Amino acid sequence: IPVIALTATADKLTRKDILEKLYLKDPAEFVSSFNRANITYKVVPKRNSFKQLLAFLNQRKEDSGIIYCLSRKSTEELAADLKSYGFLAEAYHAGMDNADKARNQEAFLRDEVKIMVATIAFGMGINKSNVRYVVHVDLPKNIEGYYQETGRAGRDGLPSDALLLYSYGDASKLQYFAKIEGNEAQTTIMLKKLDDMVKYCQVQSCRRQYLMQYFDESFPDNCGSCDVCLSEYEKFDATLIAQKALSAVAR
Repeated sequence: IPVIALTATADKLTRKDILEKLYLKDPAEFVSSFNRANITYKVVPKRNSFKQLLAFLNQRKEDSGIIYCLSRKSTEELAADLKSYGFLAEAYHAGMDNADKARNQEAFLRDEVKIMVATIAFGMGINKSNVRYVVHVDLPKNIEGYYQETGRAGRDGLPSDALLLYSYGDASKLQYFAKIEGNEAQTTIMLKKLDDMVKYCQVQSCRRQYLMQYFDESFPDNCGSCDVCLSEYEKFDATLIAQKALSAVAR
């Protein structure tokens, strides 16, 4: 019986796992490029997340977008706050009544609702081409999840944004949840994936290159469309300042 195994976003380890679990012997493998050239990736230090979010959304009032939160409670609270500011927003999470989930999803697909505030329960199978942005107000657990979720933006090929609000406090919280009691091997994997996610947020080189290399795809060191590559850094001679600082330390 011929078998085909399909997956959307998987690193080399996951692809190897699929082959082993399905007992596939020397199958033909086809891996297309992971690059989504029309998406601009930005990571911003999280300070006042709601204020930062409002500044971002006020420039995109006519656009459709998805905002991902870590907890069910956060989605409902954030959707209510956005409504109070006049945004057409609804919440979506796995704990909601099926009828409410279906209604909110349909409203989003019909553009009656512009913003879906959701947990990772939202997105699988969502075929909406004009999502212009995806915002993560909380740190995702791993690169695979983050990349799949950002990939829900710009399916029509038009320019779109992926914004992540990063704080190390989020990473510390996720470290606690990554620990699986009685399964040290799985815990190690989960913590490594979380560490890769943190490195992505802290990297000072091209973010797209980091993502592509994570999925074993080579990429140049300047994509021209992530916050790092779009930034201009002013350089100056800091020799004297450094000497004074080191002199103070020595004394």
